[in-house]
Amino acid sequence: MSEAAKTSSDIMLEVKELSIQFGGLRAVDGLNLRVKKHQLYGLIGPNGAGKTTVFNMLTGVYKPTTGVIYLDGANITGKSPVEINKGGIARTFQNIRLFKGMSVLDNVKVGMQNQTKYTTIEGILRLPRYFREEKQMNEKAMELLKVFELDGECDALSQNLPYGKQRKLEIARALATNPKLLLLDEPAAGMNPNETAELMNTIRFVRDKFDMTILLIEHDMKLVSGICEELTVLNFGQELAQGGTSAVLNDPKVITAYLGE
Repeated sequence: MSEAAKTSSDIMLEVKELSIQFGGLRAVDGLNLRVKKHQLYGLIGPNGAGKTTVFNMLTGVYKPTTGVIYLDGANITGKSPVEINKGGIARTFQNIRLFKGMSVLDNVKVGMQNQTKYTTIEGILRLPRYFREEKQMNEKAMELLKVFELDGECDALSQNLPYGKQRKLEIARALATNPKLLLLDEPAAGMNPNETAELMNTIRFVRDKFDMTILLIEHDMKLVSGICEELTVLNFGQELAQGGTSAVLNDPKVITAYLGE
């Protein structure tokens, strides 16, 4: 059986019995996860539950101790972050990681480096293909910035943007890598209620405009209940509950886990 045939064609991400151990600590233990294409899926749980560790395994930062990860039917387990990014996974971070000394436009263009075809020599010598691709990158970056209403600030330093716009820029940069699956790690962290409401609209818009599959980690339950179609809840690295958002959030085990946080 081919790798592509091992998962259903409507599944973007499938995780089977995923575990990782650091010394004597099993940070994630036997996680199973299936995220459908075009779905908004939430991964939630108390602090220290293992959520970001899962993201780090999905993106190649950590190699799982056991288990397997399929992206759109392809086995990506143990691949490098660069390979996984080229394969179609992009992410944002709880603590925004922009290149603060670079312009808004250049931050987005950094996300396109995995798609460049000109060689190092062509870049150094400024040969014709280099200029053609740079022009195309500028145009695509500006299109993305227009989507997030950041095109008017393309020349500004990213560190000078308001917090909410920095979040948008980080998402725009992730989309510039041309992903199939977008991982959002605590996108509402540090936002006020108005910014969170706007973020909810932005996430829905990104999903629909780019036909994107989105998996997010989030503590803001208003955002989770407002946009996520299904949830997995982790607690001490193990799956506590999984299913439709309303049913999961009303599960007594989940309520107890959060009250005890």
